[in-house]
Amino acid sequence: MSSTDTAVDERIKETSKLRKALIRPELGAIVGVIAVFAFFIVFAGDSGMFNAQGFLNWSTVSAQFVIIAVGACMLMIAGEFDLSVGSMIGFAGMSIALISVTLGWPIWVAILLTFVLCLAIGALNGLIVVRTGLPSFIVTLAFLFILRGFTIFFPQLIERRTIIGGISDVAEGDWLAPVFGGKIGGWFFDWLASMDMIDVFTRGTREGQPIVNGIPMLIIWALGLMIVAHVVLTRTQFGNWIFASGGDAQAARYVGVPVNRVKILMFMFTAFCGCVFATCQVMEFGSAGADRGLLKEFEAIIAVVIGGALLTGGYGSVIGAALGALIFGVVQQGLFFAGVESSLFRVFLGVILLFAVILNTYIRRIITGEH
Repeated sequence: MSSTDTAVDERIKETSKLRKALIRPELGAIVGVIAVFAFFIVFAGDSGMFNAQGFLNWSTVSAQFVIIAVGACMLMIAGEFDLSVGSMIGFAGMSIALISVTLGWPIWVAILLTFVLCLAIGALNGLIVVRTGLPSFIVTLAFLFILRGFTIFFPQLIERRTIIGGISDVAEGDWLAPVFGGKIGGWFFDWLASMDMIDVFTRGTREGQPIVNGIPMLIIWALGLMIVAHVVLTRTQFGNWIFASGGDAQAARYVGVPVNRVKILMFMFTAFCGCVFATCQVMEFGSAGADRGLLKEFEAIIAVVIGGALLTGGYGSVIGAALGALIFGVVQQGLFFAGVESSLFRVFLGVILLFAVILNTYIRRIITGEH
């Protein structure tokens, strides 16, 4: 019998359970979530962080991160980056404000036109990348400055200011605005309060009134985008195309994967997520500001890296990215509840990014067999 006959075929080689666990994209994020919650339960457990209102606070902040992290995750798995998503948030919010408040058009028209505009910009980003072969890092960095410049220029030119309010007034009675700025499930919390079933829900500003009077649509959008993206990525042929496009684009083309189309669609999806974030934000605050969305592109990428995605593409998890976003939200609010200086949040981002990249490098070496 030849040595080739006795060699173990890599395709049927058994993998230990430990190895399978180590190469799960979500592993680092799961460990991070457990560690963060354990830390704040110990140091801020009696501060109100884990009562109804505290839960709603950090859940809402986490949902913001989740929305943009989901788009960034899908794009990074496809092998590309979008550094313009933060500027897209500011640009989209200002677009809604100018169209609705300044021009006087219905808010639903402003929202729909802004989505069309953002999707077109996302498609343009992707088209430039796939047609020119330029790194997406450079192309989207350029759009970061272009969009931010327009976001500052147009309101100054038209309104002589960079913050435009009055959105709540024009949104009143609109049919589309509640989809982004409303709340659902208020009846459920009212029922809990009336039945005195859960004491924490009855401690409101008035006796018998629940502290939490509904789940913000921001959270619903975050959960919806996460679920849809996860299903697409893990249960559909298009999800396989996304992984293939980021793993080895040329090999994917050889087997018929429309790599260019996949990448352009992922740029559009990232822009869509940024526009959802912006719309929810302007509905919540009732105003748009030229400085909205600053550094959000980096926070989204960090959440995705914490979630286990490789910077080289072809590997990652939407659930992992959502867990990374959850860590952000809990830490940002937890520092406040623990009475710690909020500026340390940036220190935390830097430290956890470094740790995540080192862990992902180790995981990549396990996957590829590199030494």
